[in-house]
Amino acid sequence: MNSISKKEPIVKKKKYKSEEKKDMISGYLYIAPFFIIFTLIGLYPSLFSIYLAFQKWNGLSPMTFNGLANFQVVLTDPLFWKSAYNTIIMGIMGTAPQLVVGLILAYLLNMAFLKFKSYFRVTIFMPYLTSMVAVALIFSVLFSNHESSLANYVLTHFFGLDPVAWKASEWGTKIAISIMVFWRWVGYNTIIYLAGIQSIPNDLYEAATVDGANKFQQLFYITIPMLKPFILLTVFTSTVGAMQLFSEPTVFLGRDAFTRDEAMTIVMYLYRDAFRLQSFGTASATAIILLIIITVFAVFNLKLTQGFGRKKRGEKR
Repeated sequence: MNSISKKEPIVKKKKYKSEEKKDMISGYLYIAPFFIIFTLIGLYPSLFSIYLAFQKWNGLSPMTFNGLANFQVVLTDPLFWKSAYNTIIMGIMGTAPQLVVGLILAYLLNMAFLKFKSYFRVTIFMPYLTSMVAVALIFSVLFSNHESSLANYVLTHFFGLDPVAWKASEWGTKIAISIMVFWRWVGYNTIIYLAGIQSIPNDLYEAATVDGANKFQQLFYITIPMLKPFILLTVFTSTVGAMQLFSEPTVFLGRDAFTRDEAMTIVMYLYRDAFRLQSFGTASATAIILLIIITVFAVFNLKLTQGFGRKKRGEKR
């Protein structure tokens, strides 16, 4: 009897371990598809691109080790620096206004007296869901080189300016593409800001009203400080998106997109090297350089976020 009673706990322990092992295996099996797809679609191409950056390859012939020559070719190419300049300029022109306007629109959409709020919210968000082909067709008509285009009509009849050849001039092209980026993404940022505003407790506004603060003061001393995490998020995502600008210039200019230096972006430069010049080594080197640039912006945003946190803790002390 004593021997039987001593063996029972050992059997239970073994059963418990086997059941725990089965649960662990089943858990790994459930998450395995994600990691398999991520490895095939995400991780492997990234690692292969890093390897390819140090090779000379046209896609057909055997690869030959090229060292840092690909990076030297890219960094000494004036067209690359021109594309970096275009990317930064169009990114600032298209990104900075949409963040400010998005914040103002979100504040207005949250007003209690505003009617048809749902209609306005859907309308503002619609450009984000619109197909790029439709957007390109609309803006090609709006910013046509013809004097009778809507953009030139506004310039000549309301501002007394001369017509602009939007697709033929450098700054005309940059302005048109920046307006396209602004129109397409301002609604996305507005919805994020609106969600952030609605998460702010109403007690803060009621207390501020009792203390005599007007709407303008409530915006600057309650709404904007409480929206700092949302503002940092939109600044980060908008900056990364601006550095990856590709669809808007290529669709707006069509066939001339890759032959026009004034509209060339870093991603377009990468695409041109890879699929037009069959220089996959320099294209991969460009991708790594772009990754470094985006990482620098990401670290800057992280430091900025930490700085806000330290400032708040210092104020409480």
